[in-house]
Amino acid sequence: MTLQNTSVINFPILKCATPKKWIELALQQQEILLIDHAHCEKKAASSALLLMYRYPERPILIDRMSRIAREELRHFEQVLKIIVQRRITYRHLTPSRYAKKLQARARTHEPAKLIDSLIIGAFVEARSCERFASLVPLLDAELAKFYGGLLASEARHYQHYIDFAKELSEEDISARVDYFSEIECELISSHDTEFRFHSGCP
Repeated sequence: MTLQNTSVINFPILKCATPKKWIELALQQQEILLIDHAHCEKKAASSALLLMYRYPERPILIDRMSRIAREELRHFEQVLKIIVQRRITYRHLTPSRYAKKLQARARTHEPAKLIDSLIIGAFVEARSCERFASLVPLLDAELAKFYGGLLASEARHYQHYIDFAKELSEEDISARVDYFSEIECELISSHDTEFRFHSGCP
């Protein structure tokens, strides 16, 4: 569990570590883990593209989101390759409550909406990285190598999102980070109805 605790320290916005029960369930339901992970990579690319379309007046943001979208789609392709190799049927899954619940708390007026969107993106990337780190010591060699290889890019994406939120906000974002941190921790640690990559504990 050392990696898990270390990853939370490296991402101070995360107020809690992934519960042991979720990790145990992830090891038992690796098919669902991989399928939902693939969906998450597509959603991450879509979120980056949405920011590009929504804020065309911000060229630096567009450039960085374009790079993130391409990298997320590359990750999707890599997960899909593993799914096919393992003879798993890639299929639709109902999404977890995680992103929807976070987005529901975002402000609706600009530029606050952009700042909150970036902060939420940072939480998604940080939690992904924390969960990869938690699983790596427990997975088979192929998956451990793959998830271990994703750690650096997910951490980099987190940093881009949080840095942009700081740079584009006219105010200190600490209060908003703390606000979402409490919500995110509750989603991760509380009972959930189904197992997903970003779910709580069913």
